[in-house]
Amino acid sequence: MQLIKHPKIEQIEKILQRPSIESSSLDSLVREVFQKVTNEGDKALFKYTKKFDKVDLQSLEVTKEEFLEAEKIVSEDLKKAILIAKNNIQKFHKNQIQVEKEVETMLGIKCYRKSLPIQKVGLYIPGGTAPLFSTVLMLGIPAKIAGCDEIILTTPPNLEGKIHPAILWTANQTGITKIFKVGGSQAIAGLTIGTESIPKVYKIFGPGNQFVVKAKQIAMEYGVAMDMPAGPSEVCVITDKKANPKFIASDLLAQAEHGSDSQVVLISDSLEILEKTKLEVEIQLETLPRKELTQKSLEYAKFILTRNIVEAFQISNIYAPEHLIIQTQNYKQNSKLVKNAGSVFLGEYTPESLGDYASGTNHSLPTNGFAKNYSGVSVDSFVKKITFQEASKNGLKNIAKTVMTMAKAETLEAHSRAVEVRS
Repeated sequence: MQLIKHPKIEQIEKILQRPSIESSSLDSLVREVFQKVTNEGDKALFKYTKKFDKVDLQSLEVTKEEFLEAEKIVSEDLKKAILIAKNNIQKFHKNQIQVEKEVETMLGIKCYRKSLPIQKVGLYIPGGTAPLFSTVLMLGIPAKIAGCDEIILTTPPNLEGKIHPAILWTANQTGITKIFKVGGSQAIAGLTIGTESIPKVYKIFGPGNQFVVKAKQIAMEYGVAMDMPAGPSEVCVITDKKANPKFIASDLLAQAEHGSDSQVVLISDSLEILEKTKLEVEIQLETLPRKELTQKSLEYAKFILTRNIVEAFQISNIYAPEHLIIQTQNYKQNSKLVKNAGSVFLGEYTPESLGDYASGTNHSLPTNGFAKNYSGVSVDSFVKKITFQEASKNGLKNIAKTVMTMAKAETLEAHSRAVEVRS
């Protein structure tokens, strides 16, 4: 944990620079995967699953029997928790549906916009060090609300060739039944290109490691969209002298335990709070099951002392964190200073964990500074908006001269004549 006192604003981008990855070798490796999947289809997916996941599968798709087995394994307490989270997420996301009005832009010219679901979407759920069944809710629920015709889920199998039962049970609860045991960049390639087993989709969602992120970028070259650019998870906490160091430390540790590449930033106008929080982090770290992993992440943590709270928000807005926690006395008033963030958590009783699981907001958020120009996943992420227009005979007469004058000025005579022939 590095303590930085009163940094200059122009130094912030360098101080809070995200770790970079060697891009050229990564790009060539992932492109090779795409080429193999293009040429060999399922055969390539089986090979990569054996190579990377150390399991020799006979079939890629999850069977009905496996869903039934998951039903028996998942505890009643976890089922109840998942259903409460599901209900909250549904409530929040259903409220995002908007009916747009028809607008008469001039007499006889009517225009409107209509949201239509993306027909085929792919959801990627990482395996890694934790079974992210919560991400199934965050992606599956808005996809269902949007009305997507086909929702395909891919996730890597364990050493026994199975998917974590909580992932299967959660998927079933959201109405997702097409699940394939494929992980990594090969899963993204499968969803992008389509194989004998996995259908080709139009847009891919979900977090992942650097190989998955690179694969999603390459997928766009094949005409398949992605939800957003994403990298390692991150949190920024802004505090004043009234904040509780125990609460702050718990938030930093909750983020750090995601993985060794997770990013943790604490900004405060109180040196005392920074020092007390550092001690609290060390105390709480000792009892965490994922201590070693969390400790690696904390090695790169930044504790920044500012002259005032306004400066703290200036720094945060430059960093544009995935998660922003505001633990200040006047957090509601201070929240007006937020310009760039994926999701904001207000006050000392709102840990990031709430948004990660069950408050109702979506935890699929832009990272790596992309909160400056991307939003988190919502129902809108699963629809495209099509514009419609209709002109009556009188409407065409009213607008004809305007269009013909503009078309001729651009030397596009055929455009002008398409109007003239009807006038």
